[in-house]
Amino acid sequence: MFTFELDNRSDLEEPSRNHGLWKCTICEHGNYARYLSCEQCGVLRDFSLYFSSALEVDGRAKRRDKHSAVSVLARSLFSPSSTKSKDTIFSNGFKASRNATRHTQATLDALHKTYMAHKERRINIVPFKFDTPSPDDMVATGLKSSRNVRKVDTDALYIDVHIAEKKVMDNDNFITEKDTTTDPNSPVKLNEFGESSKGVSVDSQNKTLSLDHELQHLSLERKPQKSKAKIKKPVSLSLYKPEPWMLQREDEDIPRQLNLAIVGHVDSGKSTLCGRLLHALGRISKKQMHKYEKEAKEKGKGSFAYAWAMDESADERERGITMTVGVAYFDTKNYHVVLLDSPGHKDFVPNMISGATQSDAAVLVIDASVGSFEAGMGVNGIGQTKEHSQLIRSFGVDNLIVAVNKMDSVEYSKERFNFIKSQLGTFLRSCGYKDSAIAWVPMSAMENENLMAAASDTRLSSWYDGNCLLKAIDTLPPPYHDVSKPLRLPICDVISSHTLGQVAIGGKVEAGAIRSGCKVLVMPSGELAVVKTIERNSSSCNLARAGDNVAIGLQGIDPSHVMSGGVICHPDYPVSVASCLELKILVLDITVPILVGLEFELHIHHAKVSASMVKILSLLEQKTGKASKKIPRFLTSRQTAVIEVKLEKEVCVEEFSNLKALGRVSLRSQGNTVAVGIVSRVREQA
Repeated sequence: MFTFELDNRSDLEEPSRNHGLWKCTICEHGNYARYLSCEQCGVLRDFSLYFSSALEVDGRAKRRDKHSAVSVLARSLFSPSSTKSKDTIFSNGFKASRNATRHTQATLDALHKTYMAHKERRINIVPFKFDTPSPDDMVATGLKSSRNVRKVDTDALYIDVHIAEKKVMDNDNFITEKDTTTDPNSPVKLNEFGESSKGVSVDSQNKTLSLDHELQHLSLERKPQKSKAKIKKPVSLSLYKPEPWMLQREDEDIPRQLNLAIVGHVDSGKSTLCGRLLHALGRISKKQMHKYEKEAKEKGKGSFAYAWAMDESADERERGITMTVGVAYFDTKNYHVVLLDSPGHKDFVPNMISGATQSDAAVLVIDASVGSFEAGMGVNGIGQTKEHSQLIRSFGVDNLIVAVNKMDSVEYSKERFNFIKSQLGTFLRSCGYKDSAIAWVPMSAMENENLMAAASDTRLSSWYDGNCLLKAIDTLPPPYHDVSKPLRLPICDVISSHTLGQVAIGGKVEAGAIRSGCKVLVMPSGELAVVKTIERNSSSCNLARAGDNVAIGLQGIDPSHVMSGGVICHPDYPVSVASCLELKILVLDITVPILVGLEFELHIHHAKVSASMVKILSLLEQKTGKASKKIPRFLTSRQTAVIEVKLEKEVCVEEFSNLKALGRVSLRSQGNTVAVGIVSRVREQA
């Protein structure tokens, strides 16, 4: 809006004139007649030279005020104020009245039409509307909005009606010639404010509004992609059908693989047993064995030579204990055996769990020497022999070989062997092992007695005529592996390899099959990847089926999305991801009752996560397995209960009824395993 001031003097008053000089009404400077404006201050001599129809009141009076040549701004500055009010009539019937300060407000278009000559009008002034943002507003809004860049629909950017405007003067109105594909001859007449009396189609207006809305949400910054992608909801496993290449053909000559975990109390001779067995089978050369013996003697640990075949790290050799799961391979008549040498020290039980979750069977190594067996069973009911037995049973190991080692230290005493068998056998039966699934083998790994062949020492052969350790391993029942279910490969380790690439993982295929070039889904990140290479037993292969321990190189995925404890699965059948579970647990031998709110570590396959017990849902009777009516306030030793736990973060999990390998759990608190169990229900999924 613009403000101007009108003169209240009579238009009939004759201004004083001098034909040689004219006097400026502002600065009173004398100017020559040839000058149209004041030479000193620049005020116009006569407004009528510029405005041909200005202030034409009362029949276009010819006589004008002596101040008529004075600019509106100058008069407003030097003229005395007056309270007299006067209406102003504009051309084309526009009317406005002055306010108390003698200023009249009107639109610029009205002023222009009133004071400009008809022949000099060239611009149609349209009032600015504030209902739509300006380009500057759009940029400012984009900078302050969310950093997430929204994709604008390209269809909305295209407007069907393209208007080419040509402005033509016609009786103070403009004609916009509309160049359209539908009606090229239909003109659009604009009113005095520049608005169209005939608008474009409704579809075009809607698209334009949609475009304006999208532009207001554009951003110049890019928001980082979320760590979690959109994941398909788990599809019913009953709909899955394996592809023909996943099933093993009869003509394929592939030896059965047996994952064998070696567990037991610390210093029971597990690593020595593995090294002696590998050396006897020719998996360790004489040159390499001589090197181990020399290095062990230099460290003052000559008896550790065979153990160093499995304990390769400097820390393990310095401390004389196994800290991580060692992996080795050997072949028997019926199996290709993957040997998993697990740590026995109490501080490394979580690493032992990682090995136990991959095993099909286990060898429980017992130190027969006096005092060592008792230490493994535990003074207060808690020892690594007991704990390892309970853990491997909870992870689905049904077949167990009990290797009573170091029998030479007790002169191969039959009484000592029977005492160990009686004490330990009772405990193993309480864990759920059947007598028919337990094989007892007295032996001495250091003396190679009853290890590869039948006992040669008469002190042992006089009362034992059973299988040696190698034959006991070869006679284990074959494990069952299900290839008819969707792919499930828990990630044990994230490794770096020149042959596998930058992103590589190691683990056991628990269900389904995998081959090079196929797409897989990495959970819980929800990112897709492509299988680049597969290695089994340190040699390249094209495919792997359930039961195989493999190393896989992935491509097309960021390394940050691959982590130990995750699961590689079928893209269309993702594994469940949850943070609240319903567990059926068996409480082990504990000294402190388990209360609601207890915080502990939950181990499930290769994942370890902090959790807390939210609720005790029911207590199960040991004989019948039915839920008792009374819900206890706490749990004590050897009780079976159904509880609800809340996890600190989401983990990949399956109900035990769907896939046993991903449905077994163990609960640890303050360095001890307090309970083992299964996932009976996934209560909350991501």
